[in-house]
Amino acid sequence: MTAPNTEKRATGFPRWSALIPVGVLAIIMGFFAVGLTKDPHALPTMMIDRPMPEFQLDPLSKDIPLLTNEDVRGGVTLVNVFGSWCVACAAEHPELMELGNSGAITIYGVDWRDTAFEGRQWLERYGNPYTKVGLDADSRLAINLGVTGAPESFLIDADGRIRYKHIGPITPEVWEDTLLPLIQDIEGGTP
Repeated sequence: MTAPNTEKRATGFPRWSALIPVGVLAIIMGFFAVGLTKDPHALPTMMIDRPMPEFQLDPLSKDIPLLTNEDVRGGVTLVNVFGSWCVACAAEHPELMELGNSGAITIYGVDWRDTAFEGRQWLERYGNPYTKVGLDADSRLAINLGVTGAPESFLIDADGRIRYKHIGPITPEVWEDTLLPLIQDIEGGTP
């Protein structure tokens, strides 16, 4: 009579144990594959359809009034979070200048994690597309809005509710394909 073949490797583990690392690798690759199908700009935010948080931001110079949540009410507006330290903000800025100069939308600026001096210098260098700019040096408003980085922009309706959050630079394509249609829907009364 022959003994059953219970062959084990020299380490004492059965042969199928060699497949465990392959299985773990397959699971990890599955998570990465699913992650690659997601839009990195489509981060969820709990602030959509909620009122803009109450805030008062100091101006970049003493002769300008504070920027408050009341400023962004009364019409569809864009609140743009930027910083002088932000490379992508500099890339976005020509589009904001064009939008601000065209009157297509009222834009308010939130200078995030800067000093008033740095913010003023940056706007003197690149131009100022904003109706008003407030300084959020301590990130209070950014935290309340759920800002994850700059630039980020928020589309605000006439009642002061946040209707859309855009992460990353506003490009001509983002304006034409995303923001402008949303603005037209909001102004047309689509909830």
